[in-house]
Amino acid sequence: MFKVFNEEIEINGKKIVLETGKIARQADGAIIAKCGETVVLATAVGAKKVKDEQDYFPLSVNYQEKYYAAGKIPGGYFKREARPTESETLISRLIDRPIRPLFPENFLNEIQILPTVISYDGENQPDVLSIIASSAALAISGLPFQGPIAASRVGYISGKYILNPNPKELEESELDLVVAGTKDAVLMVESEASGLSEKEMLEAVKFGHKNFVPIIEAIENLAKKTGKPKWEVENIDHSEVKKKIAKALESDLRKAFKETDKKKRSNSISEAEIKCKEMFKDDEKVTENQATAQLKSLEKDIVRTAIMKDKKRIDGRALDDVRQIKCEVGIIPRSHGSALFTRGETQALVVTTLGMADDEQRFESLDGMQRSNFMLHYNFPPFSVGECGRIGTGRREIGHGKLAWRAINSSLPKKENFPYTLRVVSEITESNGSSSMATVCGTSLSLMDAGVPIKEPVAGIAMGLIKEGDNYSVLSDILGDEDHLGDMDFKVAGTKNGITSLQMDIKITGITFEIMEKALDQAKAGRKHILDEMNKAIKSSRKELSKHTPKMETLKVDKKDIATVIGKGGATIREIVETSGAKVDVKDTGDVTIAAPDAESRNKAIEFIKGLVAKPEVGKIYKGKVVKIMEFGAFVNFLGKQDGLVHISELANKRVAKVGDVVKEGDEVSVKVVGFDRGKVKLSMKQAGA
Repeated sequence: MFKVFNEEIEINGKKIVLETGKIARQADGAIIAKCGETVVLATAVGAKKVKDEQDYFPLSVNYQEKYYAAGKIPGGYFKREARPTESETLISRLIDRPIRPLFPENFLNEIQILPTVISYDGENQPDVLSIIASSAALAISGLPFQGPIAASRVGYISGKYILNPNPKELEESELDLVVAGTKDAVLMVESEASGLSEKEMLEAVKFGHKNFVPIIEAIENLAKKTGKPKWEVENIDHSEVKKKIAKALESDLRKAFKETDKKKRSNSISEAEIKCKEMFKDDEKVTENQATAQLKSLEKDIVRTAIMKDKKRIDGRALDDVRQIKCEVGIIPRSHGSALFTRGETQALVVTTLGMADDEQRFESLDGMQRSNFMLHYNFPPFSVGECGRIGTGRREIGHGKLAWRAINSSLPKKENFPYTLRVVSEITESNGSSSMATVCGTSLSLMDAGVPIKEPVAGIAMGLIKEGDNYSVLSDILGDEDHLGDMDFKVAGTKNGITSLQMDIKITGITFEIMEKALDQAKAGRKHILDEMNKAIKSSRKELSKHTPKMETLKVDKKDIATVIGKGGATIREIVETSGAKVDVKDTGDVTIAAPDAESRNKAIEFIKGLVAKPEVGKIYKGKVVKIMEFGAFVNFLGKQDGLVHISELANKRVAKVGDVVKEGDEVSVKVVGFDRGKVKLSMKQAGA
C-alpha cells in the first residue's frame, strides 16, 4: 500500500531520519523528520493557478506544536490548540526567512508550508528539525524551489562551539545561534549572545554551516529517489515595457531619489506611479500590476547603480555613515523610566515599567508552564510611516520585539539581585529603516533611566548590501528604501565590547563569509558611534529608582508560616493587600516581597506580616482584640492571627462574676503571655495592668 523512501544521516552522534511516502500523500511534498523521539511532519502545497491581478508571492509558513507531542492537554477553556503562540510565530518566521529567497522572482503561485511537531522528547529541539523537514518537503514536491537548505544550532561553552546543544546545555551557553543556508552560502542567522566578539560570532556561523552541509546532501539523495517533476515557470519578457517606462519616467525617478526627505521622495515616486499606470491604461497586453512591477525594477536599478558606481546613497551619506542621532531620557513624568531615540527619520519612544513577581509573564509550551520577568513589546502604528492602516500585533511586531529582547537580555541583572519584573514597550513613532535597532537603543536608555542596573549600554545597527556579480557594497544604518531595494538586512546589536544579538536575512541566493566579515567590522564601528551618542544622554543606570516606582522589601519567614501568611484560599494575603495598599508576593522558599509606592503602605504590610509570623513570648505584653466571650473567659486575638485565652480569673485584680461585666467583643485590650497549655496560649489582662 505504501511506497516509503527514507534517508538517514548521523550529525554529532545523533541520527536524523527523513521519510516520505506513508503520511500526507496528497500534499505536493510531505516529510516525516525524526531526531531522537522528536518528530516533525512537514507538508508543502502549491496552488496550481495564480489569482487574477496578483502581484506578490503568497508564501505562508505556519509552524504548529501539538500538545499531544509531549503528552499534555492544552490549558484554557476549550482544551485545544488555538491561535499561534509567540514561540510558534517566531519559529514560523525562522523557517520562512531562508526559504523565501529561493523561489524565482516571477513565480507568484501561492505556497503553504505546514511543519507540525507531533512528538517531542524534551532533548532534541523541533525548530531546527522543522527547517530541515520543510526544506525536504519542498525539495521532493516539484515546486520551483532553488534549494535545498538546512540549518543547525550552535552553542558556545568554555571556548568551544557545541553543535545542536540540548536545552540544558543552552542554559550554560554564551551563545544560542541558528544558521540556515544552502551548500555554498548562508541565508539566515538568528542569535542571542553574551557579548561575543565579531570573530567568535563569524566562526560560529561557519561552524554551523559546515555541519549542516551533509544534511543538504541527504535531502538531495532523497529528492533523486522520490522527487516529482519540476513545475515549469513561465518567463515573460517585459524588457520593452521597462524601456518605455524608462524613456518617460527615468528622469523623474532619478530626481525623486535625490530628495533626502522621505515624505517628499515618496510623494514624487507616487506621482511617477500614477503616470506609469496612465501610460498603459489602454494597453490590453500589459496589466497595471505588470507595469508597476517594471517601474519598481527601474527604481531598483537607479538606486543600486548610484551606490555601486558613485558610492553615494539616497540621502547623500557615504556607505559607512550613520544618520544624525538625538537621545533623550526621562521624558514621561509618571513612568518609571523613559527614552526617546531618534536616528534620522526613525524614532522610538520607549517606556519601562517595574512590577512585582506576580506581574511576570506566564506561558505554556511543550516544555510545560514557564515564567519570564522581562517583557519587551514592540508596536508599529501606521502613522509612523504616514499611512492609515490596521492596528494590532502581527508577526512583524512579535519578531522585532523578540530581536530587541535578545539584544538586551544578557545585560540585565540577575533576578536575585534585582527582583523586579520588567516590561518595556517600544512605540515606533517614526519609521524609515531599522526601527528594531532603534528599539534596542531606546530600551537600553529607558532601562538606565529607570535605575535598572544593566551591565553595559547596548546599541544596534542595521546593515545592508548591494551586490552585482562579484562586486558589492556594504551599507551602514540602512533606510527603508535601501532595505526594500537591497540584497541584505543584517542587524547587529551589542555593547562596546561584544555582540549580544545578530539577525541576518538575505534576499539573494546567499552571501560569502568575506561579505559577512566586512559587514560585522563596519557594524562594530557604527555601533560604537551610536553608543557615544547615547552616552550624551545617560552613561549608566541611575542610582535611585523613580519616586513612582514601587519600592521593595523582602522578609524571610519560616516555611511553616507560609500558609499563615497566605491564609485559607488566599484570604489573609488579600486582607494584607486591601488594608495596606501594598503588593505582596510569597515564595516557596519563605521569601515574602512587599512592594508599594510609599513607605506608609509598605510598612503597614510589613507590620501585618511580622505580626502573623511572630511567636508569642512568655512575659511579653501585647495589644489585642476580644474576639469571643465564653463563660470561663475571653478569647483575644493578638499578633495578627494569634488567639489566646484570658481565663475569667485573669481578667481583673478582683473577683469577676461574669466575663461580660469586664469585656465585650471588639474591645481593644492589653494582654500578657503567662504560659502555654498543649500548644494553646494562656493570657492575662490582670498581669498586663488591666
